[in-house]
Amino acid sequence: MAGVVERRSIDVVPDDERHGSAVSQFTLWLGANLQITAVITGALAVVFGANAFWSLIGLLLGNLLGGAVMALHSAQGPRLGLPQMITSRAQFGVRGAVVPLALVIVMYIGFFASGSVLAGQAVGELTHLGETPGIVLFAAVTAVAAAVGYRLIHTLGKIAGLVCAVAFVYLGIRLLERTDLGTLLADHRFGLPVFLLAVSLSASWQLAFGPYVADYSRYLPRHTSARATFWWTLSGSVLGSQWSMTFGALAAAAAPAAFVGHEVSYIVGLGGAGLIASFLYFAIALGKLTINILNTYGGFMSLVTSVSGFRGQRTLTPRGRSAYIAGIMLAGTAVALLGKDSFLTSFKDFLLFLLTFFTPWSAINLVDYYLISKERYDIPALSDPAGRYGAWNVRALTVYVLGVLTQLPFLATHFFTGPLVAPLGGADISWLVGLAVPAVLYWVTARHDTARTAEPAAPHEDRAAAELGG
Repeated sequence: MAGVVERRSIDVVPDDERHGSAVSQFTLWLGANLQITAVITGALAVVFGANAFWSLIGLLLGNLLGGAVMALHSAQGPRLGLPQMITSRAQFGVRGAVVPLALVIVMYIGFFASGSVLAGQAVGELTHLGETPGIVLFAAVTAVAAAVGYRLIHTLGKIAGLVCAVAFVYLGIRLLERTDLGTLLADHRFGLPVFLLAVSLSASWQLAFGPYVADYSRYLPRHTSARATFWWTLSGSVLGSQWSMTFGALAAAAAPAAFVGHEVSYIVGLGGAGLIASFLYFAIALGKLTINILNTYGGFMSLVTSVSGFRGQRTLTPRGRSAYIAGIMLAGTAVALLGKDSFLTSFKDFLLFLLTFFTPWSAINLVDYYLISKERYDIPALSDPAGRYGAWNVRALTVYVLGVLTQLPFLATHFFTGPLVAPLGGADISWLVGLAVPAVLYWVTARHDTARTAEPAAPHEDRAAAELGG
């Protein structure tokens, strides 16, 4: 087990521990997206008013746009050998990074909870224990797998990709046997608000991977092509998510009353009974296990990054690692049990809420890494509050807050609707504002900062790790 259980946490992965190729990003993100929650996300576009034809186009556009941003984060992994969110210290300061980190942790817990609700239904049916024990059992298995770490995560991604691809091909055939595809796509009436909702739903799905996507590319060899990492990540994530979301949109359009509120039972019912039903329940649980492990592992990384910014700790004992992961599991399970009866509406609002807070973070992180720092970070300084990046970067934090606030007039959710939504016909364009405004503001205010643009100063063996991309 010593070679299987991961030893690294937020410390740099040394060159002699790097392995694999960029193709591993395709299999991981394909498996992570061929799953029930992505199906629900696609269905939401139809449930909230779009026809199937424009839903599919809007979902594809959002997946491509959000996926491109997400894949740019993935390309940082081989260069830096670091988890994604620790690089936020270069923008926000060693301690200031706790601001976006706190919101990222909320995201992980929320996705853990939503995944556990759906997987818990499948596990409950598969084991005949019922929904609540199914949620608890699923959460426990997730935590154990996350504790094992990186290698198991990639292995599960490959297995889930294969198993879930077979399941979705079969389910797609069964769906088309029950309904006429031409009829489902016959309505071409275009409504801008609901079209933009479809784009926002899939874009938010992809952007939500941004805060942890490099966690799963950081073990790739340093010489791995950034372009290859980008394209393999993008293609796996977009193919998997669009496949799942297309199925969800068509299922919701074909039988809205049967599908909405009974997603798992409807999907399994398409396949049949007996062994086929058991296989489909297993495929649903396996797909959710893959993504929930990512959420648990990412939450663990973010918690360690938050705490270490104040304590200076960069390594963890196995007991400490288990404690962090158990905390994520318990919080996510509690939210799942409390919210399982109002899942669909809550999940839609949760996705759009996430988008509000993570588009500014993505914009700032990518502008800093690619345009200002030119892919060079002083890695030792990422752990030193007195170093070149400082403890708190007030400028970056101000840009981040402004990036969030400028979205509010354009935001449309169940609990808050901005004043500019109605003049736009009900369309939510907040995520576009959240990408553009902080990107421009950060570039204007940080491009002459010598802490960002000067050559990283690193001693001896650390210099090669600091001058990344140089």
